[in-house]
Amino acid sequence: MLINADFLQPASIRAEQHQWVESPQGGVKRMMLDRIGAEKARATSLVRYAPQSYFPHHQHPGGEEILVLEGTFSADDTHYPAGWYLRNPPGSGHQPYSDEGALIFVKLRQMPESETRYVATNTNDASHWQTLEGREVCKLFSDDYEQVSLQRIKAGEPIFVEDRFVDGVANGDHAAVTSGGAEILVIDGMLLDAETQYQPQSWIRLPAGGNLGSDCNLIAGESGATIYIKTGHLLNVIGAA
Repeated sequence: MLINADFLQPASIRAEQHQWVESPQGGVKRMMLDRIGAEKARATSLVRYAPQSYFPHHQHPGGEEILVLEGTFSADDTHYPAGWYLRNPPGSGHQPYSDEGALIFVKLRQMPESETRYVATNTNDASHWQTLEGREVCKLFSDDYEQVSLQRIKAGEPIFVEDRFVDGVANGDHAAVTSGGAEILVIDGMLLDAETQYQPQSWIRLPAGGNLGSDCNLIAGESGATIYIKTGHLLNVIGAA
């Protein structure tokens, strides 16, 4: 199965375009955003757990990244309400479930084999947020391969600004980061470009090789926006066909 599998091309799926499909495990539905493979796939998805649903225990050959959007997501004996960000490195494993129901954003098999760090960050905790050049940023993960954060964008403000930080990276590294492409999930508020409105749960992927500061015209809507943003990872796509 190939869905938005050409990483040299931009891709987007607006919230109103979502088409949910049942997973093999009852009570769990998926909205596939990009995918290479069948059931065991390199995948980016929204996953909705009905109350009292679960997946059997499984391993993560290429790692797993999760942002809890709604409800409470649980793994083994630990519970993560909306706002928690998780990274389970390659070789890890767990049994995921939800007693009350949950919606998560998940990326599978997209980490370097050398990654060993576990991450569990509560983005609701104000101490994880900082103001960088007038923008509120919650840094979630950063290494030589990729940079991940949540950002609160003021109304009318461009997502990317030339000669300014992107994803919490200082000016000196700006060109290197933006040339590695970007992936965005709208968490709250709205993003706009010349023709399109991106409501919460809309997903956007911008390929590597350009300058996002000059090439991308996305701005926050009239009430601002909170976004998940990942940069750098599309320069050398792990698991690409």
